[in-house]
Amino acid sequence: MAGTERQREIRRLRTRRRKTRLILAKVQKANPAAKAVLVRKLRMLTPGADVIIAREGLA
Repeated sequence: MAGTERQREIRRLRTRRRKTRLILAKVQKANPAAKAVLVRKLRMLTPGADVIIAREGLA
């Protein structure tokens, strides 16, 4: 039974990474207003959003 929770963790992590990549790809093409919306979505998506936002220079 212990593997079941780990599999859920891994699935959540992979989904979060995939969504993060999609959001970052959209940010590159977005205008300033859309960037603000995407940054807000990124903050809701992952607890490490501040690191990602600083790394990508979106702040």
